[in-house]
Amino acid sequence: MGYHSAMPRRALGGNARDRLLLAAVELMDSSGDRDLSTRAVCERAGVQAPTLYHHFGSKQGLIDAVINHGFSQYVHSPRPSGDNRDSLGDIRQGWDEHVRFGLEHPSFYALLYGRVEPGRPCAITAPAHAMLRDLLGAAARQGLLRVPIDDAAEQLLAANVGVTLSLITQPEEARDPGLSDRVREAALAGVLDTTACGESPAATRASTALALRTMLEQDPTGLTAGEYAILGELLDRLGRS
Repeated sequence: MGYHSAMPRRALGGNARDRLLLAAVELMDSSGDRDLSTRAVCERAGVQAPTLYHHFGSKQGLIDAVINHGFSQYVHSPRPSGDNRDSLGDIRQGWDEHVRFGLEHPSFYALLYGRVEPGRPCAITAPAHAMLRDLLGAAARQGLLRVPIDDAAEQLLAANVGVTLSLITQPEEARDPGLSDRVREAALAGVLDTTACGESPAATRASTALALRTMLEQDPTGLTAGEYAILGELLDRLGRS
């Protein structure tokens, strides 16, 4: 996702801390560089330098907050890596941490996700998206995936963001604590075989094709370029059937 950088800070609302985070995100996203100017950040956020140091201690503190303060939900997992990981458990954990961050920092979350620029992805949220694809790749190799990895990632992230924004708009005392769980499981059921687990997944033709397609991408050894292309096309077609 991207940002309309010309919009005045005062028109956005939100507290000073949220505006500083968003300003840093915008500058990092537009430049592709983590070496921020504190002056530029403060000007964009409409605050003075002491305000930045009050909330974050230093420029590096602000950068660390942007990078690690909630959009690493799929990035850092205590579970084993590779195909022995609990893919469904990791994805559920990432979903829940994403929602939790949104509810703990509603102003920043709404400012960030509410100001998109068509056709331009966000560099700050890219690591989470990449790790979700990695988790879905592991699920595909286990025979759990119903749809191609990219489709599954887009569906899950769209649902994850949507339910978070919906919960933010609800008064805290009236918030439905089970809404996120229900949406999460419905979203997972749409892209994964959530009844399959362990060493004997209930593999369908599509999930088997997706599993083989994922393994082929990792190791095309023994195939010519033409064979790889033909087999990949066939597996993609079976995976979408």
